[in-house]
Parts: sequence; C-alpha cells; structure tokens
Amino acid sequence: MKLRVQLQCKNLHEYLRELNPEILDRLYNHPATCLAVYRELPSLAKNYVMRMLFLDQPLPQAAVALWVQKNSQRDHDDCVSVLTGLRLWHSQHLQGGLQGYILNPVFKDNLGTALLGGGAQWADEGSSLGPDRHARDIESLDRYAMERWEVILQFMVGSPSAVSQDLAQLLIQAGLMRSEAGEAPYITSAGFQFLLLDTASQLWYFTLQYLKTAQVTYSVCSYGHDYSVEGMSESLLTFLQHLREFGLVFQRKRKSRRYYPTRLAITLAAGVTTNAGFIVVETNYRLYAYTDSELQIALVALFSELLYRFSNVVVAQLTRESVQQAIANGITAQQIIHFLRTRAHPVLLTQTPVLPPTITDQIRLWELERDRLQFTEGVLYNQFLSQADFEVLRDRAQGLGCLVWQDVAHRVMVVTSHGHSEVKRFWKRQRSHI
Repeated sequence: MKLRVQLQCKNLHEYLRELNPEILDRLYNHPATCLAVYRELPSLAKNYVMRMLFLDQPLPQAAVALWVQKNSQRDHDDCVSVLTGLRLWHSQHLQGGLQGYILNPVFKDNLGTALLGGGAQWADEGSSLGPDRHARDIESLDRYAMERWEVILQFMVGSPSAVSQDLAQLLIQAGLMRSEAGEAPYITSAGFQFLLLDTASQLWYFTLQYLKTAQVTYSVCSYGHDYSVEGMSESLLTFLQHLREFGLVFQRKRKSRRYYPTRLAITLAAGVTTNAGFIVVETNYRLYAYTDSELQIALVALFSELLYRFSNVVVAQLTRESVQQAIANGITAQQIIHFLRTRAHPVLLTQTPVLPPTITDQIRLWELERDRLQFTEGVLYNQFLSQADFEVLRDRAQGLGCLVWQDVAHRVMVVTSHGHSEVKRFWKRQRSHI
C-alpha cells in the first residue's frame, strides 16, 4: 500500500523555529516583525513578555514559575517552550548558581519601538509621489486580489490559466504540482489537499514555501493606502512582483512607483479566513453549491459527481466512488468534511451539527473501506532508566498531542516527527534539573 503524504501546514511560529539563530535575530531587527510574532503568541506568553519588557535584569526561573498556579503548570511549560524556541528570551546564570530568564535584547528593543512608537518609518508611504490618478478603492482591491488568487488555484486544477514560469516552479518546489520532461505540470496528492484548505491556510502555506527560497524583510502596511517603491533593492522589487502575482499587492504596471496591499495580505497577517458559505448538504447525499465560480465548482467536483448545472447553482451527489477517488488522490475524509463545514451555506449554520451526522459518518466509513492500515511517520523513544522517566515524557507528548503509540510494560513510545523536536527539548530541560 502506498504511503499517503499528509500536507503539513505550518504557521508563522513553526516556520520561525526552524530558522537558525542568526536569521532569527536578523528578523527581530525590524519592529514590524517583532509585533507580528508577539501577536501570534499564546495569551499567557504575551503576559510573560509584557512583564519583562521593561526589565533590564534577568528574573529567576523559579520566580517566573510562580506567575501561574500549580494546576496551570502545563500552560507554563508550553510558554517556556514557545519563548525559548523562538529565541524571545534566553537562560542566564544568576548569582548563587540560579538560572534566570531575560528577554532577547534585539526583540525587546524593537517590540518596544513597535508598541510605543519611534524609530525609523516602517514603510515608505506614497504621499511623497502626490495623489494617485489611478487610485483603487477597497472594493476594486478585493476583486483584484481574489481574481489573482483564483488564477493560481485554477492553474492547479488544470483550467487554462496563465501563470509565470517562476510561479509554476514554486508550485513544483512546494510539492503541490509535479512536472516531467516535456509535459505540463500536474497536481499532486499534496496539491489536492491544498485546494480544500481555507484561504488563510492556503496563503500561509504558499507564502512560507516562498520564504524558503527568498530571504525578505516584512513590513506592516495599512489597507487601502498606497506605498512607494523608492529605495527598494532589486531583490525586494522582485519579491514585490511575486506578491503582485499572488494577489497580495496591487501594482497597476510593473514599473509603477507605488503599490497597494490587498485584503489577502491582511488575511495573511491576521490569520482569518474570508470564505463565504455556499454549500447545502442533505441527508440523501445531495449537495447544492450556490455559486457560479468555475474554481469552486472544480473543487466540489474533486469529491462528488456533478449532476446538474444552472446559472447560479450546481447539484452534485456524494457517492462511494467519488469519495474514494478523492481519497486515492490524497485527500482525507476529514479534509472533505472540513471543506463542507467551512463552506456551509448560512442556512446550515443555524443548525447543530452543521452537517448531517449520516453524511460525515459515511464519508469516514468510505475512507476506512479503502484504508485498512494507517501509516504515521514517527520517532521511537526507548531505553528509559526508570518508569517515572517514561511516564513524565509520555505525559508531555500526550499533552502536546503528538503521542502515536506507547508500550508501558517495555517503556517504549513513538511520537510524531512534527512533535519530536518539542519533546526532545522538554526532555533535555527535564534532565538538566535532575
């Protein structure tokens, strides 16, 4: 049986934790980056940062641990892990042999600048260029952004769409498409899964894949305002053209001296989705998609059989064959259910549950019919010196949601590849306190 490739959609923090310390510190030299990282922190970690932002001396680790009640120790451990992994604070020796925490000075200074003001201007506004005779309002920017993004998705599903060679190559490097000698690119298993994600997740995945091939500096812009390209380096101008093709910025011409950020850029920063619900699912496995979008119809056809098509509605049927064909293409039952739930028509949102249980259960059963075995990549932990050591690490892995399998009698367990680094860091900290 072929091993199914599961698309890993990382967020900003997961991407930053993979960077080496030098690149991280270089990113933290920009107030906008520090503010974006801070906004994505868990609420308790934000509290820790704010408490230490104006302190010049390290705090004992034991004192920091007292900021939470004993029954919240796991939340505290999670915060320590996040702040350490992102290099937002460092451990430092105190007098008497104690260990303390102190904020990363680069992050501390630039976050203070972002929150309190001051410092250099984050982005060069277009006011120096005078009024824009071809200014765009928010509605036209929204329309442009979605048109550009749909061109990319339509290219992936095989519709005739014109994309640049750079963009096609990025889709291939991201594993969403594959190209063989002399043939046009075609969609992969990971690409099918990508299509069923919400817009915010698609944007993050695509952007992070791009960042693997380009070192850029982020900036924060206001929606609906124009900004100047004056002073940008050649690499940044190239990056701007790629953002233009993604639909994240609007630039009337390639040589235009100003640009506008679009709602997709705001979606990327805020981590919210703008998908409007349009699907109604009935208990007889009929699916009604109230849309005239060729892209949305193509997405529905990935896991259903189209029966009728009218000017503003498509009628489809969920069948065993259509769902199992989607699963053969790499899409999971959970992804199909997630797609239907997040695109549910407002009428369905008034009922609980949103989707009929008979539909969701049957989709899962159709998947089980095809997949008798489930493959999960993982890391094996064994040779524990004591049962207590085994149980401490196992409980931590369970808390992180990355425990795949355990054998208590033989002190053996398996964690996911994704959670391995976090569990390993926790174990090193645990051993250092013994």
